[in-house]
Amino acid sequence: MQIIISHNSKEPIYEQIVNQIKRNILAGTLAPGFALPSMRKMAKDLDVSVITTKRAFEELEKLNMIYSIVGKGSFVAEQSIEMMKERKKKMIEEQLTQAIVNSKELGISLEDVQELVALLYEEEV
Repeated sequence: MQIIISHNSKEPIYEQIVNQIKRNILAGTLAPGFALPSMRKMAKDLDVSVITTKRAFEELEKLNMIYSIVGKGSFVAEQSIEMMKERKKKMIEEQLTQAIVNSKELGISLEDVQELVALLYEEEV
């Protein structure tokens, strides 16, 4: 599992960690039961505070994406298909919201955005 932290991002570091782990879980890259690195190891590897990784893990637990066992570590939780669909929809909504904000900042019209989305949607991925 690779996590990339951008110190230039407006997104807080703990959110970057949460979002990247969440994406990996929803994509199936991190299977249920997968053991995450310890908070300390992740903090050291990412060169961030343990408090930052602790906050990320707490957020992931609130979202029921991971669970922790005292003395054993943190693990990817089993995800129901409906829950995964709902989370993926929410992630798409967040990404589209950011794309709309960026489009407005650049003065791109709604029609141009819709045309681009339609073209991208029809492309084979």
